[in-house]
Parts: sequence; structure tokens; C-alpha cells
Amino acid sequence: MAMNLRLRDDQTEALKLRAEQEGTSMHALLLQAVDDYLARTAQQAIVRKAAMEQAAKWHELMERLK
Repeated sequence: MAMNLRLRDDQTEALKLRAEQEGTSMHALLLQAVDDYLARTAQQAIVRKAAMEQAAKWHELMERLK
């Protein structure tokens, strides 16, 4: 899927500099950033779901211990 991404001038310059430093393209850096974001937020969702399940499971006990 093709899409347009509009960056601020400062973002473009910083991305260009980082790409040059790493010897890669701005495109490759952006793809990696998207992959990293998706992996991180997927893990956060798993942890959040497990926490909610455990909170529900132990809610009654935790209320009695207050």
C-alpha cells in the first residue's frame, strides 16, 4: 500500500541525518520505526489484557484485604 507522509522540516532533516549516519535510507528507518511501534504496542496490549483479567479474578480478595 502506498501512502504519503508529511513530516515537519525539522523531522525531515533529523531523519535524513540519522539515515546518513546509519548508512541506510529514510524509508528503511521509517519502516523500522513502524515495526518497532507495532511490536511495542502489541506487547503492551497483551500485558494490559492479562492485568485486567487478573484484577477481575482477584477483585473480591483484594477488597477483603483492604
